[in-house]
Amino acid sequence: MQINLLSCDAPRPDKRAIAKCIEEIAANMDQSLANELTEILLDGDTVDIEVAQKNSSSAYRALRKLSIDYEIVE
Repeated sequence: MQINLLSCDAPRPDKRAIAKCIEEIAANMDQSLANELTEILLDGDTVDIEVAQKNSSSAYRALRKLSIDYEIVE
């Protein structure tokens, strides 16, 4: 399933927690790529990631907890 990470509305976003979350929920993701995608997201650009179907509900909860807005592409 594809989701777009749109923005992070947290007043003081935790880069390490966001990168770890992206690394855990995205398919075929390593730590360095997750760190790069976190920087892109916090700079205000959209990030597209692939989430395994079995992780989808926990992924949505983790993203909401980190104040990350997302949209489900498919």
